[in-house]
Amino acid sequence: MKPCGGFEGNAQTLRLLARIEKKTFRGSDPHDSQGTYCGIGQDGTDYRAGLNLTFRSLAAVLKYDRPIPSWRQTGDKLAKGYYQSEAPLVDEIKRMVGAPPAEVPFKTIECQIMDLADDIAYSTYDLEDAMKGGFTHPLAVRASLSSNPELVGRVYAKVVDAVPDTTEAEVFATLQHLFDLSGNGDGTPSGDPAADALYAYHQSTLLASQGKLRVGFTSHLVGDFINGIRVRPRAGRARKFSAVELERGILLQIESLKHLNYQTMIMSPRLKVVENRGYDLVCEIFNSLSKPDGHHLLPEDYRLMYHRAANDADRQRLLCDFIAGMTDRYAAEFHSRISGTGASIFKPL
Repeated sequence: MKPCGGFEGNAQTLRLLARIEKKTFRGSDPHDSQGTYCGIGQDGTDYRAGLNLTFRSLAAVLKYDRPIPSWRQTGDKLAKGYYQSEAPLVDEIKRMVGAPPAEVPFKTIECQIMDLADDIAYSTYDLEDAMKGGFTHPLAVRASLSSNPELVGRVYAKVVDAVPDTTEAEVFATLQHLFDLSGNGDGTPSGDPAADALYAYHQSTLLASQGKLRVGFTSHLVGDFINGIRVRPRAGRARKFSAVELERGILLQIESLKHLNYQTMIMSPRLKVVENRGYDLVCEIFNSLSKPDGHHLLPEDYRLMYHRAANDADRQRLLCDFIAGMTDRYAAEFHSRISGTGASIFKPL
C-alpha cells in the first residue's frame, strides 16, 4: 500500500469509525434504481459516514495529528498519522472541536486517556497471554533478566525514550520488583534460602497456570497503573486538551513491562513463525485481489464500490479495507478458498 498512502493501525481506526462501518451515509442515500446500497455514488463520490460518531468522539482516536504521505518508497519506515483520504474529515474535526493553545498539541483529554489505556493494556495483557500460553512465568522472567544483560539493555534502549532520566540499573530493578514473588507467603523471607526458592518457584508456576491467579496478578498491576494517572487541568476552552500524565515510577513500570513483553514474547521464535506465515498470507490475498480481474473475488458490496471508486488509489484502499477487516479465521479461510484448498463454492464470502 505504500504507493497509495500505506497502512497504519491508527489511521485505519479513524477510517473504520468514520467510513468503513456500514451504519449510515452522508446526504441522501446513494442507492441505484434497483435499491442497491453501495456507499459510493456513480460519480465516485464517497457518501459513507461509518458509525456517524460525534466530532469529539472521532477526535479521541487522533493519536497522531499528521497526514501520512500519499506515496512512499518501499524501504521507508512506518509513518503514523491519518490517511490523506481522511484529511478533509480531520480538518472538520478540528474546526468543530476547536484549537488548543499554540504550545499544546491537538490531543484531547479522551485521546490521551485512550493512549494510556492502550499502553496499560499492552503491558499487562500480553504478559497474561504469555503466561497462559506457557511462554513464561514470573520466576523465569527474573532468571532471564539476571542471566541476560543484553535483554535488559534492549529493554532499556526503548524505555529511555519515554523516561529519559532512567538508567539501565533502574529498569532492571523495576522489572525484578514487578516479578518478585519471594518470601514465605506473607511477603517476608522465611530465613531458609532453599525454602524461599521452592516457594517462589511453586507460586510462579501456579500463577502462570491458574486462571484466577493469573487474572488477579494482572488486575493488581492494572489497578496500580491506573492509580498512577494524574490530570493537569487547563482553563477555559483549553480544558478539553488538559494533560493526562503518569507518575514517573508508574510510567517506568509500564514502559519496562511493555518492552520486556515485546522482546521476550513478540520477538520469540514461536510467534515469529506465526507472524511470518501471517505476513505471507496477507500478501498473497492482496496480490490476488490486485490482479486485473482480482476484484471479482470480492463480495458483492465491495465489488460494486470497487467499480465506482474514483481512481486506482481509491480502489487499492478498498482492497486494503477489505483485508484489514478480516478476522484471523476469515483470512485463513479466504486464502484457502482462492488457493483451491478451501470450502465449498456454495458457502458465501
